[in-house]
Amino acid sequence: MGKFSDSIQPAHQAFIEHQKMFFVASAPLSGEGHVNLSPKGMDTFRVMSPSRVAYLDITGSGNETSAHLLENGRVTFMFCAFDGPPNILRLYGIGRTVLPHDAEWGELSALFALPLATRQIIVAEIHKVQTSCGFSVPLYEYTGERDHADKWAEKKGADGLEAYRKEKNRVSLDGLPTALSFPLDQ
Repeated sequence: MGKFSDSIQPAHQAFIEHQKMFFVASAPLSGEGHVNLSPKGMDTFRVMSPSRVAYLDITGSGNETSAHLLENGRVTFMFCAFDGPPNILRLYGIGRTVLPHDAEWGELSALFALPLATRQIIVAEIHKVQTSCGFSVPLYEYTGERDHADKWAEKKGADGLEAYRKEKNRVSLDGLPTALSFPLDQ
């Protein structure tokens, strides 16, 4: 049976910091749109307070989370124990996208090592935390991070990444605008 809390407790934070991977889920308000569920890796998640988290978002083939947050803010993060005692932890919150030109960028980006492929930072105010058993989650051994994103970004270069984001990351799969749809030069 799941246990609920209104905030991130110290034991929750310790569990989160131990995990090498997490998942982000979001959805548009319309029942006709697509639910998005994305795995995230690298050292990109931070607990900033018992009710606030942030993750560094790397350029990818889509930008669904940003579009959904712009439309309705709803976001869920999930962490699973792939080693040690079984556990699943979910963070439910309202999020938003922070871009490099936003006032908060300096403070937030200082929390991370910024790879070339950095796209944005997602910040969420957490209003509910749930833990559950995770008994059926298999055990996996962590062997390291992939370097594909870094190599891809290096090959594209800063200008190529900007062009890619303009082409692929300004609207969602369902045609919703993302935070990147509103650049400073427009």
